[in-house]
Amino acid sequence: MVGDDPAQEARAKAELADAEMVALGSAALCEAVWVLNSRYRRSASEIAAAIRDILEADNVVTDRPSIEAGLAMLEAGGYFADGVIAHEGAWLGGEPSSRSTGKQSAFYGRQGMLRASRPSCRCQEGCSVSARG
Repeated sequence: MVGDDPAQEARAKAELADAEMVALGSAALCEAVWVLNSRYRRSASEIAAAIRDILEADNVVTDRPSIEAGLAMLEAGGYFADGVIAHEGAWLGGEPSSRSTGKQSAFYGRQGMLRASRPSCRCQEGCSVSARG
């Protein structure tokens, strides 16, 4: 992603390609985006392209809707983590807090995140446990 150590990058790519499954948690991606932006000074478009490249691999599993919300927020000039958090909160039935900035609230509304339905667990057929516990 950063190209600062070609040998390490080649090893990492080989490990990822050989893995049966690569699970990418949203928190790990939030941290990666923060580091790429703050430490490596990558632009939002460079970061979004790098994440999308990783997500294209057949063996990568992640919470795709949350990550896409983060990418949309990043590309709209906001923080990736804010988009991820907003999506996850909406999925759980929450709404943006009154502390959200106008820019964040407008983004959430455009993404349909202000009023989410309460999804049910899909752990097994017929399960009707509310995601809110």
